[in-house]
Amino acid sequence: MYKQTIEEKIRQRRSQMLIHSHIYYEMDDNIVDDHTWQRWADELAELQDKNPDKCKIGFYDKEFEGWNGSSGAFLPLRDPWVVNKATYIRSLQNT
Repeated sequence: MYKQTIEEKIRQRRSQMLIHSHIYYEMDDNIVDDHTWQRWADELAELQDKNPDKCKIGFYDKEFEGWNGSSGAFLPLRDPWVVNKATYIRSLQNT
């Protein structure tokens, strides 16, 4: 069984925060419930807080610096990468 590195888990959770926040705030929809989103957000905040040396991964480092997981509203939700991924993920739900 493969175990993710801390950096890989940080990247995964950042991706999820960006994509699902875009779907919620920009598309007025949701795929994951609020409880799941908050669980992921809390995990990311804790990972980043406990492992500051592992947060420079070249994936939205500045945008998540000091992020506490309380909201995704102020993340770069209109960034082209985010928009494209969110659009794709949402399209999978509609098939």
